[in-house]
Amino acid sequence: MPDESFRRPPASARRRPSTPDDGTLSRCDALRILDEWMQTDAFPDRMFGRVPAFRRGFVMDLTYMTVRHIRALSFALDSFLENPPERPYAHAALLLGAAQLLRMPSIAEYAGVSATVEALKVLGSGSCAGLVNAVLRNLLRQRATVEAALAKAPLAVRESHTDEQVARWTRIYGAEKAQAICRWDNEPAGVTVLTLPNVPGGAPLAPYPSVEALRAAFLGAGVDATPHPHFPVCALCLPHGSHVDTLPGFAEGRFAIQDPATLAAVELLDIRPGQRVLDACAAPGGKTVQIAARMGRKGELFAMDCWTDRTALMRENFHRFGLERFIRAGKGDAKGVTLRDLGGRRFDRILADVPCSNTGVQRRRVDARWRFNAARLAELTRTQSLILENLSRLLAPGGRLVYSTCSIEPEENGDLVRAFLRDHSAFQLAGETVHVPPDDGCDGAYAAALTLSPR
Repeated sequence: MPDESFRRPPASARRRPSTPDDGTLSRCDALRILDEWMQTDAFPDRMFGRVPAFRRGFVMDLTYMTVRHIRALSFALDSFLENPPERPYAHAALLLGAAQLLRMPSIAEYAGVSATVEALKVLGSGSCAGLVNAVLRNLLRQRATVEAALAKAPLAVRESHTDEQVARWTRIYGAEKAQAICRWDNEPAGVTVLTLPNVPGGAPLAPYPSVEALRAAFLGAGVDATPHPHFPVCALCLPHGSHVDTLPGFAEGRFAIQDPATLAAVELLDIRPGQRVLDACAAPGGKTVQIAARMGRKGELFAMDCWTDRTALMRENFHRFGLERFIRAGKGDAKGVTLRDLGGRRFDRILADVPCSNTGVQRRRVDARWRFNAARLAELTRTQSLILENLSRLLAPGGRLVYSTCSIEPEENGDLVRAFLRDHSAFQLAGETVHVPPDDGCDGAYAAALTLSPR
């Protein structure tokens, strides 16, 4: 009997083309990235540069949706096969196909199956194409049963997180909040742009536009941006699929691409023009740009990062904003950098936006949840403590150091800061902010301002 739940395309669309079309090639790109991630635990976001620009957006959607929901997708597939096939790309193809059928309703069912199977053939794993095709068609036929089973599964399975994360958040924040965090993590992250402040007496290349002026310029380019519901004065939300690099003002550095949660650390710095400032873990440079604007390009601003590739990206961003001559950018390790490395004089302000577990930004860094565990958390807190300890030696008396993360784990945030304060009586807590999704409609973040007593 024909499978009536599978909407077949027209006969012309079922003919195998002599050369793969863009839909098939996009799935080839996604399968390569997924397979490499599954084999090596490499960062998916660092692989998209291999994808042609005109396909990149769709490939990112395919890849991120699969990585984000991989535990729920595996649960759904378990009913149809005992063990995943071992041929290259075959397991990734099953997961990618399931993601399209169960989590991407805008993709036609026949395309989700046929283009994924065709991509498997293009990549040289055609011997598994029949199996993948059959499993995906069975999944489609029994989708209602599968979705009902998923709805009854434990929170960590149905919302595709680790048991450890769900248990932690339930203990720390309560069951209702833990569920809300998980659901927030599974919402595709939108693109938010932030304004830059105009400082009286500052020296920008030109006055920075307001939210209203940016919105009008974007609308003139056919993009209907909306004020952020919780940060309408400084943030605009762009429609999905917007090409930010084509918007008016992007090339000239008239706005920043950032989540509003990132501003908390910058505001706590309490920047003044003319100060000597260090952004010690700066890449990709978004907070550094906000600092430079608040300095009015007056004073000394140092930006460093310990990774060569991220330092290069940071320099590119500074060039776009016309800040390459103002910001002294370079490679440096915040755990060991000395005053001698940075000109010999102490800093009025230091930002330590330390490497962290990224649990506050799992909407954007969709693979972060799969790297989280107690051992990694302990390793991170050791690194964070070393950075805070070292940078505290570089601060001038009366100066201010802001410690920040994009984590929602207390061990990386308030617990660590209070442990530092217990051991350093010359420092006082001057302010603290905590964002835990989905509160305020922004990413999770933590920031604490520590002031050093004047001599």
